[in-house]
Amino acid sequence: MSKPGVSTHPIYSEDSLAVSEFLHENLNIQVSTKAWSRLILPPWKQTGPNHGFQLVTDEGMVVGVYVAVYSQRDMNGTTVDVCNLAAFCVLEPFRTHSLKLIRALLGQPGFVFTDLSPSGNVVAMNERLGFHRVDTATRLVVNLPRLPRRGLRLTSSAIALESILTNRDAAVYRDHRRAAAVEHLLIEGFGEYGYLMYRRDRRKGLRMFATPLFVGGSAACIESAWGAIRSHLLGKGLVFTLAEHRILGFSRGLGTELSNPRSKMFRGSGIRSEDVDYLYSELTLVAW
Repeated sequence: MSKPGVSTHPIYSEDSLAVSEFLHENLNIQVSTKAWSRLILPPWKQTGPNHGFQLVTDEGMVVGVYVAVYSQRDMNGTTVDVCNLAAFCVLEPFRTHSLKLIRALLGQPGFVFTDLSPSGNVVAMNERLGFHRVDTATRLVVNLPRLPRRGLRLTSSAIALESILTNRDAAVYRDHRRAAAVEHLLIEGFGEYGYLMYRRDRRKGLRMFATPLFVGGSAACIESAWGAIRSHLLGKGLVFTLAEHRILGFSRGLGTELSNPRSKMFRGSGIRSEDVDYLYSELTLVAW
């Protein structure tokens, strides 16, 4: 028997359940259907024309999806429309149709594209499609216990975060306070604050790695409190920190440089590697 015909369609909000079930069953069964739905319907204001694209057979069966997360960002005083390529999965018998999804996404004009968790052959494919790599040099740091430091306060209190954060930091927190894959930490000391957003990551089956995704407030405050921050993370069961240099702005602590840090990529005119951050993406929305 011949394979059924396959066509490409945008993913809209009403498709979220079917697409979420498909990702749960075929991409990562450890991520629940509800968790996948939070990727498709993020907690911030929707700015894109869709939620990605899906491959559907003539019988109405979903056989492939490429979920996208959209945002409008300010880069060097210019508003930029960003399309984050967030979750890609096509059933084996239909892999020859994968490019239909990719072309549908990349064929949308006016967007800068990011791919922050490409895996396997996707990295090489992205490079052929004009994507560039971000410098992801990372130090694996051991989180060690440390006695509390006088004059320094670390808190994850929503009340404190909402009252202390200002300007861009406040906007980033408001958009991500309900993002399922991130945690927030406010550091106060010596008349200034630092703001750290991080996620829990799994390596070799162990979910005990903290990955900083965003640093706000005073970078000097974060660096001076780095020992206390690592002790705080250890108290939350996070034994290591995957400290990416371009996010933190410094490299310090007992540990080692990773020889092969995970790739992150982007494509678009008028954007530089240093303009790419990890907000408004699957890194903030899906815990795996």
